[in-house]
Amino acid sequence: MEELQDSSIHHMTAKVIAAIKNTKCYEPIYNELQRLAASASVDKNDMRNTLEDAIRAAGLETEIRNMIYNLVRSRLKKIELPDARLTPKSSQSDPLSYLKRAGVLWDRRVRKSLNAMCGELKVPLHGQPRISADREDFITKWNELSNYNMDLANYRPVYAPKDLLEVLLSLKGPSRPNENSDQIPQWEFSHIALPVKNLFELRTHYADLLRNDPYGVHDLAVQCQRILDSKLAPMCQQYLKKGATPAPYRGALWAAVLDSKLHDYDIENWQKLRNSVWTTDHIVDKLVFKDIQLTASNDDQYFVFEDVLYQVLLCFSRDTEIANCVEYETFPVKGKTYEGPPSGVVPFHGICMFAAPFCYLFDSPVSLYYTFRAFYIRYCHRLTTINTHPQGIVSLCLLFEKLLQTYEPHLWSHFRELQIQPLRVVFKWLMRGFSGHLPPDQLLVLWDLILGFDSLEILPLFAIIILSFRKESIMQVSSLDSIEAILADLSSIRVLPLVQLALSRD
Repeated sequence: MEELQDSSIHHMTAKVIAAIKNTKCYEPIYNELQRLAASASVDKNDMRNTLEDAIRAAGLETEIRNMIYNLVRSRLKKIELPDARLTPKSSQSDPLSYLKRAGVLWDRRVRKSLNAMCGELKVPLHGQPRISADREDFITKWNELSNYNMDLANYRPVYAPKDLLEVLLSLKGPSRPNENSDQIPQWEFSHIALPVKNLFELRTHYADLLRNDPYGVHDLAVQCQRILDSKLAPMCQQYLKKGATPAPYRGALWAAVLDSKLHDYDIENWQKLRNSVWTTDHIVDKLVFKDIQLTASNDDQYFVFEDVLYQVLLCFSRDTEIANCVEYETFPVKGKTYEGPPSGVVPFHGICMFAAPFCYLFDSPVSLYYTFRAFYIRYCHRLTTINTHPQGIVSLCLLFEKLLQTYEPHLWSHFRELQIQPLRVVFKWLMRGFSGHLPPDQLLVLWDLILGFDSLEILPLFAIIILSFRKESIMQVSSLDSIEAILADLSSIRVLPLVQLALSRD
């Protein structure tokens, strides 16, 4: 048994080392270690102990710990993906093969739509050099792109949340033995064999929210500063579980948890992305402008950030590293494949609302960009793709449905009697992570919990809480429009007390 354990530790260590060598921060850390090893503070007669002391004194130990922590949380899981790809033979016995196939087809459909738009408008998919006058105008107005003139009359969002919802509602899995399909509405997700938590398991997962915190507001700020001074990502993540983050410290905490603190190579990369935007005219530029004008520019809480959102989303569209970091479903599906934007992310209606809340956290577009990018890669992309991940949009929809059936049976029956799919009411909340629906101060608390507990499951849980909170009014109406009108204004909703109440209720 000990030999097996040692072998497992050795295998994991080898994976960690290999992953570290592929990170951008490996070379500067390695160079610093070499410098320390050759310094006078390291005694060659006691190399190990004196080098360890020098590493601690230089702050490298914390940096290395954080790097390993973030690798183990996320990137190491992706290393195993190529070996797990399905062959046509193995896919036949996979109960989720239809779901993986749907994910591949959805991605293909989105890219095909983008390619078709390029064909209609006679513009190249990969962009073209900006003419000199346009380039100069773009550079001059970089900090006030809301004043940049662009004809967007012929451009439209490639897809919207309702398009993805229709695909999800049409998913058909293999029929189960002894299952009477006539008794199950076509829009229910109960046939999808994905494991989701029940309320008891959610209470266990979010148990830290139910603990009494003896700290006052001033003490919380002091404690938060002390944690930030430690520079330890796990402690920062633990602090976010309180759901009571002092606003001035939130940006630094998020950056620590998402490993998005700026380095010299990040600033250099930002400049390259910006220069690419300046010199190349791409169809996604129009889609980004269109989306911001349709959403954030018309939102009372975010319109003031219009200019910085243009910068962030335009650079985001050029960032090829995103395509390498995002995990997509793989499945052997025949047919033509279509190329996408450099980032691999096709702009959709509302994509800018993933970035908009970060404008409240950072003054610098560069800091904002890298923290938003890390958040998108870790969480947001799962909300816009069909996948089998436990944090994916399909699992979240299934979790919402099961929680509603189990803990709000009267509401569930009411929806069934009206032949209204409950997901039609809440899907826009789930897909946007409530951005643009909750007031920014409450949205940031909700996203604190996403980061603190490293889980998107708070989204369907909170959707259930809102429906339960407005239950009495919903039960009195009989149309989808009326239900949506009841749920349109969430300005009075307070995230933390409602979540705590729901989790503590019998």
